[in-house]
Amino acid sequence: MRNPIKQALVRRVQVKGRGGKVRYVEEPPSQKLLYGMYFAFAALFTLTLLEAVYMLVVKAFSTEIFSAISLVIGTILGAFFTQKG
Repeated sequence: MRNPIKQALVRRVQVKGRGGKVRYVEEPPSQKLLYGMYFAFAALFTLTLLEAVYMLVVKAFSTEIFSAISLVIGTILGAFFTQKG
């Protein structure tokens, strides 16, 4: 796979075969999850850039933008942890 986000979200499922042999099957993530992750990473990049510009122009730290960055990071981590289950 060339897509690192898609590769990180692949779930390995344990399946019992004939004779009790155990094998692992890779289950790809849904398209909705992938598009949500792309949007979250784009939002994270944009908010980080906005915070940097705000700090350069106003010379102060914006807690509102930082809160939004924290929210997006929590969403991304939550998606990764629940997908890997």
